[in-house]
Amino acid sequence: MAKPPIHTIRFGLIQVSIWRNHTKFGDRHAVTASRSYKDGDLWRESARFGRDDLPVLAKALDMAHTWIYQNNHTTEASDGE
Repeated sequence: MAKPPIHTIRFGLIQVSIWRNHTKFGDRHAVTASRSYKDGDLWRESARFGRDDLPVLAKALDMAHTWIYQNNHTTEASDGE
């Protein structure tokens, strides 16, 4: 069974998930973003975003960035994380 994300940020149909990867160099984080949509009776997810999704996606990604920095308890090199 796959591990769940360590944190999820959701605004309406937009969701950003933060994943922790344990490496020999310490913890690293990855972020995935998706948009939910309904296909008939089924809910699906897409990694494609429309024009009106972008401001919400940008806010969710900014919040993910802040969460990673506030919750990163290991010393990381300056590698963009």
